[in-house]
Amino acid sequence: MRVKRYVVDSMPDALQKIRTDLGKDAVILNTKEIRSGGFLGMFSKKKIEVIAATDSAAAAAAPSISKGSGQPVVPLSKPAAPIITEKITYTRPTPLKKNTEPDVNESLSFPEVPDVLVPEQRHETKPVHQPAVQQPVQMHTPHSRDDVLLQEIKQMKQYMQQLSVHGTQGVPMDPVLEQMQQRLLEQEIDPELVEQLMTRAAEEASADGSPITEREVRRSLERQLHELFVQGTNKRLDPETKVAHFVGPTGVGKTTTIAKLAAEQVLKYHRKVGFITSDTYRIAAVEQLKTYGTILNVPLEVVFSPQDLPRAFEQMKDRDIIFMDTAGRNFRNEMYVSELNALLQTEGKSETFLVLSLTTKYKDMKAIADNFTKFKLDKLLLTKMDETETYGSIINLAHEFQLQMSYVTHGQSVPEDITELDEQRIIDLVLGGVPYE
Repeated sequence: MRVKRYVVDSMPDALQKIRTDLGKDAVILNTKEIRSGGFLGMFSKKKIEVIAATDSAAAAAAPSISKGSGQPVVPLSKPAAPIITEKITYTRPTPLKKNTEPDVNESLSFPEVPDVLVPEQRHETKPVHQPAVQQPVQMHTPHSRDDVLLQEIKQMKQYMQQLSVHGTQGVPMDPVLEQMQQRLLEQEIDPELVEQLMTRAAEEASADGSPITEREVRRSLERQLHELFVQGTNKRLDPETKVAHFVGPTGVGKTTTIAKLAAEQVLKYHRKVGFITSDTYRIAAVEQLKTYGTILNVPLEVVFSPQDLPRAFEQMKDRDIIFMDTAGRNFRNEMYVSELNALLQTEGKSETFLVLSLTTKYKDMKAIADNFTKFKLDKLLLTKMDETETYGSIINLAHEFQLQMSYVTHGQSVPEDITELDEQRIIDLVLGGVPYE
């Protein structure tokens, strides 16, 4: 029996190689998706691992005993040796390092399984002078050989499935690590990042040879998660900022967030604030900002294109800080992002906040952030934290984009329900054991 392992980009590639190497009678034992290449677990490519096998001696076994030989058949002195049916054992190779790409045509070593009976050495006897009568020869039919082969393939497939379930090490994960890994996945942290975090946590928690404890695993994960966040810069509005732009998809709460920050600047810091909005697609948005402006005694200017900006800034030249609201569009479309970028070209010190809702799927958040990071983007502001119980998207964004986290909102009250994002608080919520308040 011949077994080969292939690592390919697609199943058609695998089938072509299997037919070439093993023939049309080859059987696929197992397939699974893996990742190979990359650097330190990152930038790896998705590939498909295929295990295939063929009966290498099947063709040789085809010519059987000739029917027309006419020669007497001497009975065997002993019964034929039984076909080997014990379970095939497989010695697992040393695990590959993450940055090592496996050989796509690596052959697994299995013992050859005999397809025909091998009679023991015959004892020479004198011929008996009797009429030549053919004695029936005990042999296994092709059907019985096929049954044995199918049984071997079934056993091998079960073994491959066990390897897939238990991971690359072939053994179950430590219960403490497994529980924490499940927690991270439930929080919707990217699976590849979870693998990196848990690998390092396992190494650190067992470095001294002692049993792995939940306390040590949690400490390691806390350190790693802290490292993902940008450190050392100002989360809040910079006191030198003259224009603060707020961009993001529709429905994330940009206008309400602007009102909260403007109220803080007016009531706490006694600064002169101005509003500019380009969100002319929704009349309600302009009216909402105008209402906040009336309450806070803040002027409002509406612009319809980048050409209107000089006029609006001239009207606001006596303001200490200007908050600029923008229209929520489908920012997965690069054309809309390019149009918006023209509105962000302002003179003087400015900051641009990307506003995203924590109730949005991370796949969509990533697509939006991908488009905006091509242009000027300074800080990330997250809304609706009180409307979710999964916080893994915050970890994913910190890991993927290395943006400075700024504020997080957790309610509709103005100006109370907005605070600086506390990394330790987010980490505690992700790792569990601390309810959100």
